[in-house]
Amino acid sequence: MRRIVLFAVVSALASLGVAAAPPPPPDPDSARPPGGAASPRLAAAERGVAEAAARAAKEGIRWGRCTGQDAMPGRAECGTVTVPLDYARPAGPAVRLTVSRTLATGGGAGSRPVPRQGALVFHPGGPGVSGMSFPAVSLMPEWWELAAAYDLVGYAPRGVGRSGPLYCVDPAKAPDGPRRSPAHPSAGFTKERRAEAAEYAASCALRGGSALRHHTSLDNARDLEVLRAALGERRLTFLGVAYGGYLGALYADLFPHRVRRMVLDSPLDPDPARLGYRASLDRSAAVETRWADFRAWVARHDAVYGLGSDAGAVERAYERVAARLAKEPAGGTVGPGQLHRAMVTAAHFDDFWPHRARALADHARGDARQLLAQAGPPPDAGARADRAAAAENTRAVRTAVECNDAPWPADWKVWDADATRLARTAPFATWDHVWSHLPCAYWKGPAGRPRDVRTAPGELPPVLVLAAERDAAAPYRGARELRDRLAGAVLVTERRAGSHGLAGGGNPCVQDRLLDYLLRGRLPAGGRADCAPHPAPRPRPSSPPTDARPGA
Repeated sequence: MRRIVLFAVVSALASLGVAAAPPPPPDPDSARPPGGAASPRLAAAERGVAEAAARAAKEGIRWGRCTGQDAMPGRAECGTVTVPLDYARPAGPAVRLTVSRTLATGGGAGSRPVPRQGALVFHPGGPGVSGMSFPAVSLMPEWWELAAAYDLVGYAPRGVGRSGPLYCVDPAKAPDGPRRSPAHPSAGFTKERRAEAAEYAASCALRGGSALRHHTSLDNARDLEVLRAALGERRLTFLGVAYGGYLGALYADLFPHRVRRMVLDSPLDPDPARLGYRASLDRSAAVETRWADFRAWVARHDAVYGLGSDAGAVERAYERVAARLAKEPAGGTVGPGQLHRAMVTAAHFDDFWPHRARALADHARGDARQLLAQAGPPPDAGARADRAAAAENTRAVRTAVECNDAPWPADWKVWDADATRLARTAPFATWDHVWSHLPCAYWKGPAGRPRDVRTAPGELPPVLVLAAERDAAAPYRGARELRDRLAGAVLVTERRAGSHGLAGGGNPCVQDRLLDYLLRGRLPAGGRADCAPHPAPRPRPSSPPTDARPGA
């Protein structure tokens, strides 16, 4: 894991006349009215957080061996932290969050002792992704300095892994055959996907029951405060990627006096008007730009891959492979949908470029082995079942949090009109994002009203924001917006680059600023710093990397 996880085309979206989501209905558990007092339910939740944190501080965490799905190499140990399901009822039903850590080694360069600086808590993004494996980065050289000074702490957020897992459907019944992924869906295909989305939302409501409404970003931020107390930390040191970056900002807004140092890496846009539905449109435009970057890189290495000497030729080669898979799925399991999903990963992380290009090139010549290895199911039945369960768990939690957090259009005509217009300039991911988020159109229960994240000068210690200028998963506009909303925040930008998640990555300029901040509390002067892009990946045939990337 080298990295622990576009510039957003705002003018293009505006020119397309993208419809805004409808005004959100009032939600007494979401936000404090501007200039007003908290609602009774919100006030009760605030008291509940204080009560739960005090209880967690007293109980602490009983650490032991990491077993089962949480087992990992190295010196990691695991435990649990109990949080209320509903913070307005702190003595009611509870969720046990699983937590992992490695203790600070205390040894620096030349075995010089390094003062311990407490716990560094990591959130990998998602929502719906576990950070339990984070302590294993202590084995990697790029993390040794931080591992010397900090206990490295990961956890599985509520609903994820063994933290009160949420499933909307039975993973064993999830379809694992080849899937279609048309850039311009037919009326029949659209009808099928709408029915699937409605059925999934109904199943979430049935299986999740009354607990479903407590899968929100506000509850996740409150859980983080209880985790801080359970760790015995007076103030929180935090590293969050993508959604984890947004969650860190939300925590900073709710508990600014509890922040020590905070790194928000490739964060989502915190603007309440751009959360939810609008964010999915922004990401579609950003993915299109990064997909073009990938095709241009493949074209520059035509001598290696033979897919074409310009981006257009590479696009046509991709379309030919997709058309062939539609007629004859690779291994009977990999169709255009699986191919598309693999290529979206390449749009998020450029260290996948050599491998995805090799899979395309080999399949174009009649060899499907690389494509099956990178996009197909595991050959072992047990591994396939584990992957299906993890995928459904992630999907269920992500859907619940996103649908609960913000309003989404209920009228299919809005989705259809916006996606049809956007797909004219950003066809690669637009409809895929529609199908991914469409259950929110049929969601049961009131949608939340996103909190207007913002801190005043002097209210919060300075935080560090990291972002790549051409990030497809978290468009760069969001990092600038977050920097402006958190007074005193400093933005470090990797220019002309787009890999998602910069901490621990391959850019020494970014890494030096990360270490300077977390180890010494120093930030670049002037509120910003620019870094040249990390080197482009080298074309090479190699074994395919795993797709388990935090923050994806």
